[in-house]
Order: sequence, then structure tokens, then C-alpha cells
Amino acid sequence: MSVLNLTVIGHWGAYPGPGEACSCYLVEAQGAKLLLDCGSGALSLLQGRIGLWEVDAVVLSHYHADHTADLGSLQYAARIEMDLKLRSKPVRVFGHGLDPASERLGYYEFAIGTVFGADSRLEVGPFALEFFPTVHPDPNFAIKLSFEGRTIVYTGDTGPCPGLEGFCAGADLLVCETSLYDEYRGRIPGHLSAGEAGELAKAAGVKTLLATHLPHWGEHDILERQARAAFGGETILARAGSSLEL
Repeated sequence: MSVLNLTVIGHWGAYPGPGEACSCYLVEAQGAKLLLDCGSGALSLLQGRIGLWEVDAVVLSHYHADHTADLGSLQYAARIEMDLKLRSKPVRVFGHGLDPASERLGYYEFAIGTVFGADSRLEVGPFALEFFPTVHPDPNFAIKLSFEGRTIVYTGDTGPCPGLEGFCAGADLLVCETSLYDEYRGRIPGHLSAGEAGELAKAAGVKTLLATHLPHWGEHDILERQARAAFGGETILARAGSSLEL
């Protein structure tokens, strides 16, 4: 069985911490390299692991800057890399079509944009992708990535969402936003507390919960404890550069 690996490139919500990045996760299998989101600061850290020319595709949950700010730079990097013969084919960029920003998914012949919807079923290299609309002030889609019988679900941004547990059901890894400490539960629409992330993981019967999209205040270890208490299973707090092999 081939290795499926996810590396946290960026894990902050809203804006990056010093020397770090907002939402971006590198998924690798059989030589293919795909990014889930491409937030502020992501490209700088990503180059500590791979060359930008190695990125085959980017899949965006939604268009907020903390999830997309570095996309334009990646598109322009593809142009330079193709001119320098470092990249042999354009980068593929996928995003939903419920926002005018979808018109900027493509960039001449250097980035090929594709719009998806709730019913889309896509194959990107060795990966199969499915999507689920979540509860957020602007449209956001959770992303399910499957590879050789293993599944990663990435929520993007979401509040409590009917049906999301079914979409996540049985996932090997749930990469779930954990924007709030439990005492702030329900106070910021479109985001989950640590306990709510744990409850989602438990209801969905996932194997591992990766708590991410972290806030810029408080002690993050508390988030991990709150999520683990609600889940009762393996709970990992996202940290830049950390990798999980499935």
C-alpha cells in the first residue's frame, strides 16, 4: 500500500503568527503533491519542504484571505518556473463557483482553474475529491480526499453544520477548524469551538482529529484538551511542519 502523507504548512486563522502561515496543508502520495488551501505565508514555509514547481494542484475551501492569500504568488511562480523549464505543466487550481473570486482561479496558461460544486466528484492525480457545503458567513466547502481506501476530510471554516458528520463518517483523518475555546462556544458564527470539533469527530467516528485554524489568544494546549475530552480519541494539535502518515 502506498504512503499517504499530510504535512501542516500553516495552521493559523485570520493572519499568520511570526514566521508561520495561515491555512495550508500539503498532501502527498505516489509522487503527487496537492495543497488544501494556500493562505498567507504558506509559500515561504512550503519551500522548506518542496519546490513550488512540484505542486500539482491546489484545492480551496473558500476565498477568505487566510485561506487564499498566497495563491496569486503561486500562480506567478508557475509562470516563472515554466519559463525556466523547472515546471513542465501548469498548476491546477480548484475552487467553488459561488463567489466572483472563482474567476481568478486560472492564470493564462500557467494555472488552470476549475470550479466545483456540492455534487462534484473529481480525480486529481491519484486522489478522488468530494465536497460538502458548510455553515460559514461566506460559502465554504469541506473537502474529502480519498486515496487507496484511506480518507482525509478537511472542514475549511464551519460552524455546527447538519449533515457534516455524515460527510466525515469513518475518515482516517479529520482536519477540523478549532477556532474557539469552549467558553466562546456559539459566540462567533461560522466557527467551531474545540469541544464542538471533538463532538464532530466523535459523531463521525473518525480515527484521528487534527485540530487547526487556531486563534491568536489563549493557550493552545487548552484547545487540545477540550477537543480530546469531547472526542475521546486520538487528538493532535496542528503545528507548522508536523506530518501525519496514513
